[in-house]
Amino acid sequence: MPASDDASGDLPVAGSVVVPAGELRWRFSRSSGPGGQGVNTADSRVELSLAPLEVPGLTDAQRARLTERLGGRLVDGVLTVVASEHRQQLRNRQAARERLAAVLRAALAPPPPARRRTKPTRGSQERRIQAKKQRGELKRRRGSWD
Repeated sequence: MPASDDASGDLPVAGSVVVPAGELRWRFSRSSGPGGQGVNTADSRVELSLAPLEVPGLTDAQRARLTERLGGRLVDGVLTVVASEHRQQLRNRQAARERLAAVLRAALAPPPPARRRTKPTRGSQERRIQAKKQRGELKRRRGSWD
């Protein structure tokens, strides 16, 4: 396959993190769904597998983040994404690459800053209590007719 093809070559993930093409494992099979005459002959379903903890160039912090965030998706240390929504294998290959990059990008993202607790203002507390009193009064007046 030519190196200029979008579905081959290194996979850029985020910043300086690039997955070498040699680390990616491709598997093809027949896809379900529509496909016309070629539906029973074309292997258009794509499974793309990667051992994310073995990608060269990752820091220890990035490896720890990957382990924590992808732990449930890893089977024997391998992450697999599947694409079968397109009829052409090439488009499914591109979709699988994009999906894998998105999963890795999300897993490698730094954690958000810790939330700082805030205290409600006196005005907001008074408005809340006033609204509760009005609602209670409305319900109380719904009672029996005299």
